Amino acid sequence: MAGRIPSQFIDQLLDRVDIVDLINSRIPLKKAGKDYQACCPFHDEKTPSFTVSREKQFYHCFGCGAHGTVIGFLMDYENLGFVDAVEELAAQQGIEVPREGGAGQGPDHRPLYGMLEQATRFYQDALRQSPGAPRAVAYLKQRGLSGDIAARYAIGFAPPGFNNLMQRLGDSPEHLEQLWITGLLAESEEGRRYDRFRERIMFPIRNHRGQVIGFGGRLLGDGKPKYLNSPETPLFHKGQELYGLFEARKAVRKLERLLVVEGYMDVVALAQFGIDHCVATLGTATSHEHMERLFRAVPEVVFCFDGDRAGREAAWKALETTLPLMKDGREARFLFLPDGEDPDSLVRKEGSAAFKQRISDATPLSRFLFDKLTGEVDMTSAGGRAQLAEMAKKLLQRLPSGIFRQLLAKQLDERVGVTVVQLDTDLPARPQRRPIGRNRYLGTMPPVRRAIALLVTNPQFACCQSLPEGWEQLPQPGIPLLKELLELLRTQPNLTTVAILERWREREEGRHLGKLTATLLPLGEENMEREFHDTLENLARQASEAEWAALMTKAREGLSEVEKARLRELASEKSERDRQPDNRNE
Repeated sequence: MAGRIPSQFIDQLLDRVDIVDLINSRIPLKKAGKDYQACCPFHDEKTPSFTVSREKQFYHCFGCGAHGTVIGFLMDYENLGFVDAVEELAAQQGIEVPREGGAGQGPDHRPLYGMLEQATRFYQDALRQSPGAPRAVAYLKQRGLSGDIAARYAIGFAPPGFNNLMQRLGDSPEHLEQLWITGLLAESEEGRRYDRFRERIMFPIRNHRGQVIGFGGRLLGDGKPKYLNSPETPLFHKGQELYGLFEARKAVRKLERLLVVEGYMDVVALAQFGIDHCVATLGTATSHEHMERLFRAVPEVVFCFDGDRAGREAAWKALETTLPLMKDGREARFLFLPDGEDPDSLVRKEGSAAFKQRISDATPLSRFLFDKLTGEVDMTSAGGRAQLAEMAKKLLQRLPSGIFRQLLAKQLDERVGVTVVQLDTDLPARPQRRPIGRNRYLGTMPPVRRAIALLVTNPQFACCQSLPEGWEQLPQPGIPLLKELLELLRTQPNLTTVAILERWREREEGRHLGKLTATLLPLGEENMEREFHDTLENLARQASEAEWAALMTKAREGLSEVEKARLRELASEKSERDRQPDNRNE
């Protein structure tokens, strides 16, 4: 049953995870005063404006405005949903994510993951003993796979028959529904459900945590389709997944390079020869999502394609997809195989060392780009070189600003013979926001926003003694939120800034709280408590003056005895304020 992740668990998880350690494991951070900095992973920049605060457990980019908690960072950087991000953090801490009844922050997919793991074991068992198993084992041996590699990738076999899996795992309506949702069953035009995978070598596809999210099946014998993937499900999205990435990370202690090949068998065959850093797209062209995931894992990506026309066309599409992600420090290369060879056949023919040398000698993106374009024009004529300049300029403008783009622009100039374009000046510069002084931050804020910002970034202020009262009645936007925050923090005084932000994640106000936190992130706490007190006092004064004005207007028509008494009370307070210096910070 789907259930909400308890807020108390998220609070405890945030207390256990250090945002600096987590982000530093993905982006190298440098100490900058009491905080840490790096170039922002969410936009292109030369000067670091991405700041991480260990004290606040919060990150903020002064360039693009990205900000959030450790959960928010995982969601944006790893392209995860909220529940997946929480489960990722919990797994790192070795704790189970609890659930409570009722609707909550997304469905509970744990039963679906459990069903896919059971299916994986079923297919592995079927490879050892089932009708058709000897034929499947013979095929794998003929492809040169050992038992160790088959076990590492959890390769299995879907036996012949339409209901083997259903009979084994579909022992209840709930389990049958899980088989259907995870794509393990298909449905005929008559509405009859049956095993989707039959008489196929089965390759489990795992996510970054090692959980099975889908399958690829290779048909034994003739027939179509030769390869069959799981359909789109709540867990599996074909255009985003990479087969073998989890296994590569597990096999190579410090992964620096990934080889992108075409199919499942290429990945496992290369692993058989000790080439463990291989992944495969699932029968689709390399997508932007694939490239983001690859470059988050390693700084260098090598694409492996057939050397024929179709292979080079596919490589060009991969190049076009890669260009916008080629930040400085990243590298993309292209390995073209001899005619009639695939990675599986070639590595068996020439051996591991020779194939590894081919990977090292792969064509850099820049050379492939210019070789392709110069081959399409007459470089001996001025018109041909002008064509080259126009085609290349459009491609180079898709690169992020940086040294790599400048180097490619210089190569273009050398080939054409003139300066073609000053790329860094031709493209509009992204405006950079920098922190400004404390008084300007707070002085430009309306008092209600100022109070909320100060309270969220300093939750302990809720328990200060003798806070001003009376502002609660002020009819202004934000007052209900300020009241709710104070009440929450008085009952749960140990809540941190990031815990507050996560409590409000699913509410419209949560976006505003995050922005306010980012605004005050670089400020120290000196005099902040006094500022918070004075801001509430200012709001209380505004509430008193609004009530005074309303009663004075009503006095023309007559007031009740209670209202007259209140008016006298307000008049006394007003007279006292008027005798005091005006220290309002509006």
